[in-house]
Amino acid sequence: MPQRRRRRTRLRPAYEEYDVAESVVTENNEGGEATRRDFIHIAAGAAAVGAGAMVAWPLINSMNPAADTLALSTIEFDLTKVQEGQQVVIKWQGKPVFVRYRTPAELQRVVSEGAVGSPAQTDVERTKPGHEKYLVVIGSCTHLGCVPTFNAGDYGGWFCPCHGSHYDASGRIRKGPAPLNLVVPEYQYVSDTRVQIG
Repeated sequence: MPQRRRRRTRLRPAYEEYDVAESVVTENNEGGEATRRDFIHIAAGAAAVGAGAMVAWPLINSMNPAADTLALSTIEFDLTKVQEGQQVVIKWQGKPVFVRYRTPAELQRVVSEGAVGSPAQTDVERTKPGHEKYLVVIGSCTHLGCVPTFNAGDYGGWFCPCHGSHYDASGRIRKGPAPLNLVVPEYQYVSDTRVQIG
């Protein structure tokens, strides 16, 4: 009997089939299909952005001006409430504002001294024409923001007891650590007896 030749068949190993399947999946992902991992990355990124916005919002919102500051952007004051030689303190934008009715002797002294202070200013530069007897300044020491004492110090104006700054009756710095004169805010006279600050 003739011997039959056995036919050898070559079997493909199982791992080759797996490689083929994996390459098909990879090709499909390159074609634009999103996988579960892509979704997790997008969701985590969106959550991080949302959390960052929630943390940043209180900081950003705190930079807005307060409602009471906006409401007092300008105020009017009746000058008849101040007697000669006196000072009235009013609040404007959370800061004290000194309105001083200077005596003729004070006025004569500050005018005769000429340009002094830092920056050097004359009294005329710090008041409005026709209303020189009234001085309007922000009542915060220019050194560290303390409120100076009225009618004190070596020059008859203000004295800051915290660090020893002396201002004259025109609000100009004359002695001490304060680097600048008391600030004159923007103001105007709306009548002979009313002043608008701001």
